[in-house]
Amino acid sequence: MRTFRPRPLTPEAFEPFGEVISAREDAQHYPINYGATTRYHALGHTTATDGQVILSLFRSTPLPRLVLKIMERHPDGSQAFMPLNGRPYLVAVAPPGELDPSRIEVFLADGSQGVNYAAGTWHHYSLALGAVSDFLVVDRQGPGPNLDEIEMAQEDWIEVVLG
Repeated sequence: MRTFRPRPLTPEAFEPFGEVISAREDAQHYPINYGATTRYHALGHTTATDGQVILSLFRSTPLPRLVLKIMERHPDGSQAFMPLNGRPYLVAVAPPGELDPSRIEVFLADGSQGVNYAAGTWHHYSLALGAVSDFLVVDRQGPGPNLDEIEMAQEDWIEVVLG
C-alpha cells in the first residue's frame, strides 16, 4: 500500500481536475446589496449533459482509517462540493480517462474551500476530517447513469497520513 501526505489545495495545483471554490482575493469580486455583501463571481462552472443542475446536501462521516480503496467519476457532468461547517477535509483525485492509481493526488482543503470536479475526473467520495461534516453539492440529474465506480486492487490502496 502506498502512503500519501496531502498537499495544500490551491487553484493552480487543482486546475487539472477542476476548480477550487473560495473567497480569495485573486478571484473576480465586487460589492453588491448596497455594499453589504461582496460577490465572489463565477468561482466554478457547472456542466451537465442531457439533464439539469441540482443542489443537494451531503452529510459525511469521517472514516476510521484513511485508506483510499474506491474511486468514482461522473462522465456527464461536473460535481461541486462546498463545506458548510468550516472544517478541513480531504480531496483525492485522478485525471479523466482510464483510472491510473499511480496518478491519484490528495489535497487538504481548509474549511473555506470548495472544489468543482470536472466531468470525468476520478475522485474519492467525501472525506470529512474530525467530525461529521455537511457539504452543499451541485451536480447533474438526468437520464442514464452518471456514476462510474471502481474498487481498486489492494496493492493500489492508498493510506493517507496527516501531519
